[in-house]
Amino acid sequence: MKAVKKSVSETKDKTPKLAKTETKSLKKSETKGIQNQETKKIGISPSRAKKIKHSYKVKDPENALVLKLKDGDVVIEMFPDAAPNHVARIKELVRAQFYNGLKFHRVIDGFMAQTGCPYGNGTGGSGKKLKAEFNKMPHKRGTVSMARSMMPDSADSQFFICFADCDWLNGQYTVWGEVTSGMEYVDLIKRGTGSNGMVSNPDEIISLAVIADL
Repeated sequence: MKAVKKSVSETKDKTPKLAKTETKSLKKSETKGIQNQETKKIGISPSRAKKIKHSYKVKDPENALVLKLKDGDVVIEMFPDAAPNHVARIKELVRAQFYNGLKFHRVIDGFMAQTGCPYGNGTGGSGKKLKAEFNKMPHKRGTVSMARSMMPDSADSQFFICFADCDWLNGQYTVWGEVTSGMEYVDLIKRGTGSNGMVSNPDEIISLAVIADL
């Protein structure tokens, strides 16, 4: 699953395509129906958690995430009005600690950093495909959007964060959030090599949590 970088010579009507081998998903979602009280919290003291929670300046803690990377914390504010089903699923996966430890397997300088594959190679997901919620939110620096195959309704758990404006992706991928703090840490994610951007010994997500849960 991938978002594809457009070269100068390409026309705007070309859409990203993937080989069948890149769209493998897990047989069954292991997180469906998980209740908030059944999920484990990150191991920090209650007083420390309260302090951390209030240190993030977000509009709605229930619809905001803190992404911990090796270099620092990244705050992502989600768009439940623009992509309600995607936001709900992302929160479900986050609360199940699905993303913790997953790798940024595909990172292209000047384009985007992609993660969310449990296999670490772009071929897997959680096993639950989502109906596309293409919206008017632009793909710009800091945009968080869902990766997918050539089929519109194939997004699962993989997502990418844009390093720069990517107008050619507008209306073709589901935008569900935006980095509002810590983009400088996203910029430090290890880049891949070659046109496909696959990363050797990639950086990983230390943890991803809903701020309301801290």
